[in-house]
Amino acid sequence: MASPEAEALKSAMVAMRENNPPGSVSLADRREGAKIMRILASEPAGVTETIIDAGGVNAMWVNPQPDASSRPDHVLMYFHGGGYIVGSAHAYGRFAGHLANRIGCRVLNVDYRLAPEHRFPAQVEDTLAAYRWLLDQGYAPGNIGLAGDSAGGGLVVSTLLAIRDADLKQPACAVPLSPWTDLTVSGDSMSTNAEADKLVIPSSLSDTVAMFLGDASITEPLASPLHADLASLAPMYVQVGADEVLLDDSLRLVEAVKAAGGTAEVEVFPEMQHSFQCSVGQIPEATAATDKIASYVKEKFDA
Repeated sequence: MASPEAEALKSAMVAMRENNPPGSVSLADRREGAKIMRILASEPAGVTETIIDAGGVNAMWVNPQPDASSRPDHVLMYFHGGGYIVGSAHAYGRFAGHLANRIGCRVLNVDYRLAPEHRFPAQVEDTLAAYRWLLDQGYAPGNIGLAGDSAGGGLVVSTLLAIRDADLKQPACAVPLSPWTDLTVSGDSMSTNAEADKLVIPSSLSDTVAMFLGDASITEPLASPLHADLASLAPMYVQVGADEVLLDDSLRLVEAVKAAGGTAEVEVFPEMQHSFQCSVGQIPEATAATDKIASYVKEKFDA
């Protein structure tokens, strides 16, 4: 059974949906509302944040508390969620800080450009540029990990594809959280979990696709990576909530990676909502999931 804290967050999601029905909120208001992601997580101890230019891409260094920084030559790249149209590195600063402290390395929290002002492929261009910048700074590919949630989780997979297609070495690992990998919005869980998911509405996803893609194909591999050739990618650990409409985006991704000869695993968390990990330090299930992310990344860094 879900914890009382998780149930309280679910109730808050229900109230938010009732007060803001689909189509009734402007993009500007949605962006303002997305800032709440910052306070879903508890304040991580001793973390500092520094705004930087990462090869022409806006980003933020999230530095762990000094006694946790046991891996100064390692880095985790993080790509925030928000359907490619809302969200920011700042809003995910606390979550990134928890990851930094648990892994013992800096997090490069990438503030990629948003649609519709900057449509696809601007987002994957930014994440690839930031990866190249890390390589130029002297970070070895095997000392870099990628992680992200929701659209940012899909962007993790798209970035792996872009890295491969640019003939660069793959990072040590990738951790997509509740990734949006199929812009056709056609997974079975879009209907089977429509009532259980209190945050993501399939029709709203379809509206977001139009803002993000513009004239690009809905099955363009770098936008909708479930439709890509997924061979020769970094090992992958996927987390997803059992109550999400995006559940099948995760399950099908892992099966497709395996079918392409790659290494991937998925963990489904009972009764959890979309991007629940971002409530680390506030919800027990989120804290446990974040600990598992850190354990996986550290294991791959040490491999």
